[in-house]
Amino acid sequence: MGAVMTPPAPTEVVARQPEHPSPRFVDVVLSEWTKFRTVRSSFWTLAIGAVLGVGLGAVVSLVSANHYQSDPEVHFNWNPTDRSLGSLMLTQLAFAILGVLVVSGEYSSGMIRTSLAAVPNRPRMLAAKIVVFTVVLFIVSEVVSFAAFLIGQALISGKAPSADLGIPGVLRAVFGNGLYLTALALVGLGLGVILRHAAAGIGTFVAILLVLPPIALALPTSWAKPIETYWPTNAGYRVASTGHGLERFAVNGSVMAPWTGFAVMLTFVAAVLALGFFLLEKRDA
Repeated sequence: MGAVMTPPAPTEVVARQPEHPSPRFVDVVLSEWTKFRTVRSSFWTLAIGAVLGVGLGAVVSLVSANHYQSDPEVHFNWNPTDRSLGSLMLTQLAFAILGVLVVSGEYSSGMIRTSLAAVPNRPRMLAAKIVVFTVVLFIVSEVVSFAAFLIGQALISGKAPSADLGIPGVLRAVFGNGLYLTALALVGLGLGVILRHAAAGIGTFVAILLVLPPIALALPTSWAKPIETYWPTNAGYRVASTGHGLERFAVNGSVMAPWTGFAVMLTFVAAVLALGFFLLEKRDA
């Protein structure tokens, strides 16, 4: 009688899940660039801010130059560089609003969930967004600043004393305006990450830039002067101005140096972004 052969037990096959390596940082940067350039609000906000800044600067330069001889106040307070660049206040608001919208728009549309699913490493995603936003805003801001200055001086020339980039402090002020615009825009982006709502982010930025600094004037002088001097947006603006009229910010008879003031502002920007990184990591999408 032959032996009965028992068939071997089937080998259990474990299906291997396909590995999905985390996207490289450069890939995340390219993804963020695609998102930024394909959203129409990005282009229109940049364009509106640029047109308002350069256009209004041209109007202010031309009108004030025409009144240089006839208006004693204009004559006495004449600063051709600041005349051409002072109109960038509207550009500051536009670019900071764009910073808020770049983040809050993803939350309002629900796109943030898709972004975080594609890039589970949240700090990497936010860092890539910051890199793209900073590069774009820096380039646009510098172009706007130099355009406002050069066009403004061309309109002033022949009607009132004009300035050129070779005068001490002028090149730094023009270049500094681009830096200042970029820093303010990054504050807006940070507020967008922290608050995740467009209206809240924009309202908070306006308060930081325009509302809270004047409130310091109602405090006792011993408090008001340091607050007004070291308030981040006030301190940072030193790098964007030739210094005319900033004597009121002197503390103990000393006026803060332009680059020192900008370092104070960058510290504030870093703090806002750091809080954004922390909250993005801790909160649900």
